[in-house]
Amino acid sequence: MSAGKVLHFGLSEAGADTVRRAHEVCPVSVLQTEYSLWERHLEQEILPFVRDPGIGLVTCSPLGRGFLTGTAVRAEEYPENDYRRHDPHFQGDDFRINSAAADVVRDVARGCGATPAQVSLAWLLHRGDDIVPIPGTKRRPTLEENLAATELTLGPDGLRRLDAALPPSVVAGSRYPESVMHMNGRQTPLHRPARRTRYGRMGR
Repeated sequence: MSAGKVLHFGLSEAGADTVRRAHEVCPVSVLQTEYSLWERHLEQEILPFVRDPGIGLVTCSPLGRGFLTGTAVRAEEYPENDYRRHDPHFQGDDFRINSAAADVVRDVARGCGATPAQVSLAWLLHRGDDIVPIPGTKRRPTLEENLAATELTLGPDGLRRLDAALPPSVVAGSRYPESVMHMNGRQTPLHRPARRTRYGRMGR
């Protein structure tokens, strides 16, 4: 950076300790990690930590790999090369528990005259100006749907319902295998037992 060849430096899927050590060597501009109504693991430690020095947050999978859009199906119904086929969130009792939580997003969306995806993205945008969600899509109509979330205002009642229905402890199933969580510099949440998965294409 001192040579002027790198203007900004960021990290991906790093825990608070990793971000701290990196920031001591070279100012970290942004952290990319998963954050959504579905996955709120960083609220207790990482989010307050990165906000103190003004590190921005780019959130991947802001729609819970499709679960928050209301279109999710059980793991075995996805193609073999789809990550969700091996994702614990989409398997067995975890799928049933998570579907009940996602139903609340759909109910709030219905009351707002919006889609579940728009409500999920709007919730993220309400969390602060330093948060930039990056939902993935291959289709223009979906892109336009996602962009419309920037115009959606969730009232206090809607925000309370979402926060109450999807607190950090409600979603069942682990994000990644325990070995990957340690490699990322964080521990697997204790309330969501670690399960080994295989890797494939990531969803929304």
